[in-house]
Amino acid sequence: MSAQTIAVIPGDGIGAEVIASARAVLDAAAAKYGIDLQYHEFNWSCRRYTEIGSMMPDDGLDTLGEFDAILLGAVGWPGVADHVSLWGLLIPIRRAFRQYVNLRPIRLFRGVSGPLRTTEDIDFVVVRENVEGEYSEIGGRLHRGFPDEMAIQESVFTRPGVTRIADYAFELARTRRGYVTSATKSNGIVHTLPFWDEVVAERAQAYPDVRWDSEHIDALAAKFVLQPERFDVVVGSNLFGDILSDLAAAVAGSIGIAPSANLDPTKQYPSMFEPVHGSAPDIAGRGIANPIGAVWSAAMMLSHLGHAAAADDVIAAMESTLSEPGTRTGDLGGTATTEQVTAALVAQLS
Repeated sequence: MSAQTIAVIPGDGIGAEVIASARAVLDAAAAKYGIDLQYHEFNWSCRRYTEIGSMMPDDGLDTLGEFDAILLGAVGWPGVADHVSLWGLLIPIRRAFRQYVNLRPIRLFRGVSGPLRTTEDIDFVVVRENVEGEYSEIGGRLHRGFPDEMAIQESVFTRPGVTRIADYAFELARTRRGYVTSATKSNGIVHTLPFWDEVVAERAQAYPDVRWDSEHIDALAAKFVLQPERFDVVVGSNLFGDILSDLAAAVAGSIGIAPSANLDPTKQYPSMFEPVHGSAPDIAGRGIANPIGAVWSAAMMLSHLGHAAAADDVIAAMESTLSEPGTRTGDLGGTATTEQVTAALVAQLS
């Protein structure tokens, strides 16, 4: 097999630390399974923005389009507004490469104490629509600086957009426990969310073997806390999926272990893989960042690139290290450093 090329964007803060861990684990898995991965690292970040005035160069998207996948650490830093880093890097990548699925698996691993009093297994997936919905560029500000200043932000829900994310969720459920929950708020948001409900219901008819229901986002958030074990595949709009997946990561013990994949399921364009956590400036450089979210994201990348056995092996190594306090970081009640967790993961693979 020819080499598969990976664009690596460590980003800011702990991004560089956890990406170094992910690359070490990827290298161990690649050596074990005979996979040829070639990396090219880019310094696109908030630091670059403060020095040059842009998160990435003008031809950045053209450059990334030549790669098989993108591995991202985290972006964000004090002094650079969050909307600058998001709209200067992540959202352009997601939209230029039609990464309309944001996939976020949620699991409570053995040895990890979640905040909830439950003995049930927690194992579900949040499927977030990733390129339209509430995260729209349509809108603006008027009367800036005056008492009657106003802001308008338009949501955009298209039939193709809702159809394809619903289809992805139903197809995924067929490979799991056959149950989809659709997040909505159609009782209060009277145009876009009733439209979402109608399209999801239409698509459900093509999957008679998949059980499905619809939950209002407020009730659904409560059930994530009260009954997380009941869920299998949860599909939501850009905003709802974003919020629910972070809540679910906390339910599973720590946002530090949460991965995500920004997918173009057609594979016409490169997909991007990143841990859910941010750049965490408060702990950057201290060697205590949890690398599991980045490593799990790298495992999802391996699976997407066609290396399912290697991906499964990485996840098995994660399960082993998470089961012992000596190879868990402080956010999970352990004592290990980032480097020690990484070494343990590589040892498991070797």
